[in-house]
Amino acid sequence: MAILEIKNLNAGYGNVQVLWDVNLKIEEGKIVALLGANGAGKTTLLNTITGALKPTSGEIWFKEERIDKLSSGKIIERGISYLLEGGRLFPDMTIKENLEMGAYHRKFWSKRKPDIERMYKLFPILEQRKKQLAKTMSGGERQMLAMGRALMSNPELCLFDELSYGLSPKMAQAVFNTVKQLRDEGITIFLVEQNVHQTLEIADYAFVIENGYIVKEGEGSSMLEDDYIRQAYLGI
Repeated sequence: MAILEIKNLNAGYGNVQVLWDVNLKIEEGKIVALLGANGAGKTTLLNTITGALKPTSGEIWFKEERIDKLSSGKIIERGISYLLEGGRLFPDMTIKENLEMGAYHRKFWSKRKPDIERMYKLFPILEQRKKQLAKTMSGGERQMLAMGRALMSNPELCLFDELSYGLSPKMAQAVFNTVKQLRDEGITIFLVEQNVHQTLEIADYAFVIENGYIVKEGEGSSMLEDDYIRQAYLGI
């Protein structure tokens, strides 16, 4: 069953159109990847899903409810969480305070204490350093904190934008392992990445976007063997 469905979506900024008749489905309980070069339209698509950018035409459906006319706040209430590229943490707040900000919406605030404990179990390093300022953490630790904050609203669908950006190979692998763990716990993941090889290794399904068009899709494992993907994105 599709938890998110996008139908004939067009969007852009002012007179500049970025997305062209985008159609895709994200199946519930899966890791779905969106691959593409810089400027291909990946982040624009995420911004449109979350209501930060309104489409010029087309439809977005979440759990069989049309959401493209809703505000970002209402979309978050429905069960979608968005982790922007770079995490966008509050550097002068502690780890615990940053996690609490993930539950700032009144719907989630009353449940923040058990949810923080849940994040500490998922990311033990955060509990060990809960009084530490976010700006003093390493890149990998900051990404874990950003993921934890995004999960504080108990989302059914997480949108992750460039999780591995700037991370060492070892830390990137740890982050991807966490993504698999979240999928195994029943959270649906829409993963936007330029780390193509590692992404396709964990993705159940993947789409490729180029110049605002979806040009290819298929199971993650099969995409790793696709000649076009190997030449264009893996340099093989």
